[in-house]
Amino acid sequence: FHTNEYDGSDGRIDGRSIAEKTGESPDQVFKTLVTQAPPDKDYFVFVVPASGELDLKKAAKACGRKSIEMIPQKLLFPLTGYVHGGCSPVGMKKQFPTYIDETAVLYDYFCVSGGRIGTMIVIKPETLAGFIGAEFAPLTRG
Repeated sequence: FHTNEYDGSDGRIDGRSIAEKTGESPDQVFKTLVTQAPPDKDYFVFVVPASGELDLKKAAKACGRKSIEMIPQKLLFPLTGYVHGGCSPVGMKKQFPTYIDETAVLYDYFCVSGGRIGTMIVIKPETLAGFIGAEFAPLTRG
């Protein structure tokens, strides 16, 4: 794996903008989303392509829950230690069950946040999954 830097000072830190800035395909730049399952508020992490959108029904099915919802943005930093736009599936304050969209395995490498705005990790999907104990699952709409 290696890291790749980009300029986030313009505030364009969404996955599609990062793909554009780095010359990567939006299908290979993945965003890290943190969710909760009511009523007990168990937390789950989903890593999906910037070109897609998390399907909450598929996400709930992947982790065996009735429903999943996005956490309020104000909880992101206290829960993970990361800010919006710099949330990485690696190195959160606590390791939550993590699922990576199955399309990741179609590529030799994919890109995820390196834990701060302006840095991304370029890594084989299987390597990342093994390192953080993630599972692959169908997670996006379409």
